[in-house]
Amino acid sequence: MSAKPVVFYLATEVVPYAKTGGLADVAGALPIALRQRGVDISVVMPHYPRFTPPEKFGLENTGLSVEVWLGGQKHTGYVLRGDNRGVPVYFIGHTGFFDREQLYGTPEGDYPDNAERFAFFSYAALELAKKLGLRPDVFHLNDWQTSFLPIRLADKPDPYFQNSRKILTIHNLAYQGLFPPEVLPCIGLSYHIFHMEATEYYGKFNTLKGGIVFSDFITTVSPTYAREIQTPEYGHGLDGILRKLGNKIVGILNGLDYEVWNPATDPALFARYTARNVRRGKTLNRKGLLESLKMPDLGLPLAGMVSRLAEQKGIDLVAAALEQAPDLGFQFVILGTGDKKYHDLLGEIARQHPDRVSVTLAFDATLARRIYAASDFFLMPSRFEPCGLGQMIALRYGTLPIVRATGGLKDTVVDVAHPEGYGFVFEPYEAPAFLDTLRRARAFYDQKKALLQAVRRGMKLDFSWDRSARQYEELYRRALKP
Repeated sequence: MSAKPVVFYLATEVVPYAKTGGLADVAGALPIALRQRGVDISVVMPHYPRFTPPEKFGLENTGLSVEVWLGGQKHTGYVLRGDNRGVPVYFIGHTGFFDREQLYGTPEGDYPDNAERFAFFSYAALELAKKLGLRPDVFHLNDWQTSFLPIRLADKPDPYFQNSRKILTIHNLAYQGLFPPEVLPCIGLSYHIFHMEATEYYGKFNTLKGGIVFSDFITTVSPTYAREIQTPEYGHGLDGILRKLGNKIVGILNGLDYEVWNPATDPALFARYTARNVRRGKTLNRKGLLESLKMPDLGLPLAGMVSRLAEQKGIDLVAAALEQAPDLGFQFVILGTGDKKYHDLLGEIARQHPDRVSVTLAFDATLARRIYAASDFFLMPSRFEPCGLGQMIALRYGTLPIVRATGGLKDTVVDVAHPEGYGFVFEPYEAPAFLDTLRRARAFYDQKKALLQAVRRGMKLDFSWDRSARQYEELYRRALKP
């Protein structure tokens, strides 16, 4: 190993190039922080022409091509190169696989050839390393879509990578990449790895399980989530195999890119502010937000939510609260898209309480930032939450999070009942517990001095990526020890 670990970081979405969720934020920010620490890291992702036009992002054609055999057919991909604040980013393209309307599927479901698409990407990354003359010390993989790489190397060992270590980060264990076993020959794998101790899972090929089994270390995006996924409640059927890992499973809390999320410089806001003038800043942002949403200002605390509208995010608890909006003493502003049943439910509640509840069913990055800045409280009552960035962003913008004690929410939010607290935490996943916490937040809002102190404590917290990057660098070195 060189003095600086050589890392190939594989992810299927990376900010600013393509995003559907939190993985993209991590994959955009963590490599930058690692590079700043001296790690020789390169990012590899698919090239989605409709999301990442080369001319918009200044991507260069490397002239390289990569060839992968799948199911007896040769697939040839092209390679572009970009730069993300000093980090080389390689884009592996294939028109048939990646030139599509979305990254993973349509509202009707996943693309039926996702196994072939991401197997191609994972194997092509191996070929790219060879074309670049690199023998990565570490392949840092993310979620099931890149788990094909360690499975491939276990099924068909390649002496070129015999000293390379594989570290797999699980961002959400609920998504595992399940396919019928008949897909194996189509993705260039043999049935030798299809058994209970490897990739077999109740008769199906489980891509994430294979990634877990054939990687050297597993990380999750918060310490609490690392413990939770080893239990039947949160393990999604893989808790047994995860418990066997012992100290090879490590929880490292995600960070926040403070250059991207900064109320003092954010151009999307109606007014910029710091901890010193936060009260005035939030007042101006509240005024601008409510006017833009055509919502009256009733002088009540504003509770915001920016979320994927899915059961995991506690939308049923939020809906129970919104239905009681007139009695709770809040105005609510919700932004997100997701399951149709929640679109219909939240839309109907907003129609019933137009002065108290605003629901925008869209993805709107500008509106999201304005909600963070204008709100007094931020709702994240998740059923489970591997890490969560929303609560960190909220704190950065002087907004007190209301969260359930799970995963990264438990690791990052301290209740105001503690002298140094800066949020509200409840335990049981039940509507009464959430409603009681909202009432507690409403009462705290009237304690203006204590409220301001809690807001300023939250704004001064350091969830920057440097701390997390240091832990990843230590893990790389640990993995490379003989």
